[in-house]
Amino acid sequence: MKNLETRKDIEDLVNRFYDKVQKDETIGFFFNDVAKVDWSHHLPKMYSFWETLLFGQISYKGNPMAIHFPINAEVPMEKFHFEHWIKLWIETVEENFTGEMAELAIYKAKNIANLMAHKMEVARKLN
Repeated sequence: MKNLETRKDIEDLVNRFYDKVQKDETIGFFFNDVAKVDWSHHLPKMYSFWETLLFGQISYKGNPMAIHFPINAEVPMEKFHFEHWIKLWIETVEENFTGEMAELAIYKAKNIANLMAHKMEVARKLN
């Protein structure tokens, strides 16, 4: 295992993670069937998102929360979906990387998952 320290490492992590997600029975359908994700477009955005979060390289521009609201309106994104997402993320990080940035990637992902789960629940109650 190696330290998570470059954009290439982030690309490797994100690719491995989304390989799992696409095949996953619990959350894969959000990506494959509901959002119909164009992976050639989505993956580079995720590389930039994580590069910005972990390394402070301001390469990501966008609002990840806003993108999820229409999906949530179509098919509820429940707390257990986000818990499963974070389980897959932690598993992928720990299988491939070690060190401070790997720990930070897990910490930030947990915060994102908790915040998104909360906001998606609130959005459903308001509609």
